[in-house]
Amino acid sequence: MLDIQQVMHYLPQRYPFLFVDRVTEIEKGKRIVGYKNVTINEQFFQGHFPAKPIMPGVLMIEAMAQIAGVLGFYTYEKSPETGHLYVFAGADNVRFKRQVVPGDQLILEAVATGSRRHIYKFSCRALVNGELAASADIIIAEQTL
Repeated sequence: MLDIQQVMHYLPQRYPFLFVDRVTEIEKGKRIVGYKNVTINEQFFQGHFPAKPIMPGVLMIEAMAQIAGVLGFYTYEKSPETGHLYVFAGADNVRFKRQVVPGDQLILEAVATGSRRHIYKFSCRALVNGELAASADIIIAEQTL
């Protein structure tokens, strides 16, 4: 539903810190599904770990926060281009269930669960081949540039 150019309209992150390649489903104000293709070319694999490359858990959390940010921007028709920014404000109930390695496609899901005074909460999951890799309740805060 949103290609990489459209994703980059909603997210200020760029290489090497952009972790959403495409959005495949989006329901304004409710939920979003997208993915990150994980390749051996990722910079973080140079050090995590050279002999057995594994995507760092903190980057899975960042990917979930980014997909949640796309849903927020899309829902409220805002973007960095309109002078708005969503920043990562917190994560609760974080769990890691499976390693993510080069060649995996990380499916990212976020469901909007609440908002209050420019603070938004999402229930997020990251999956590989239908298997849960990570989950978290992500909190993002809106800021103006």
